[in-house]
Amino acid sequence: MSDLHVDALDAEDAKLATLARGAAGRVQQTTGAAVRDGIGRTYASAAVDLPSLQLTALQAAVAQAFAAGADKLEAAVLFGTASDDDGLQAAREISADLTVWSVIRKEVTRLA
Repeated sequence: MSDLHVDALDAEDAKLATLARGAAGRVQQTTGAAVRDGIGRTYASAAVDLPSLQLTALQAAVAQAFAAGADKLEAAVLFGTASDDDGLQAAREISADLTVWSVIRKEVTRLA
């Protein structure tokens, strides 16, 4: 269990939590993710579950950032899940030192 509450996140990371929650809600998913690149642009996604393509929410958000030319990620937020090994691996391929938070309900855990 986390000792942190979503209100304890700084403003930029709280924005990522809001974007991740919104991405999940738009498509009635329980999980979402958002990332912030090195110049402050944000990308958010829910999981993709198509017959021909499956991506976790974080993989999809990282793919959007990479496709937009991001060469650095500063932070990521997972919403509704405590982990995403495949998504974290993808994010670390762009930036090994990014900060990653998991938000479940309003409890926050730092993953990296």
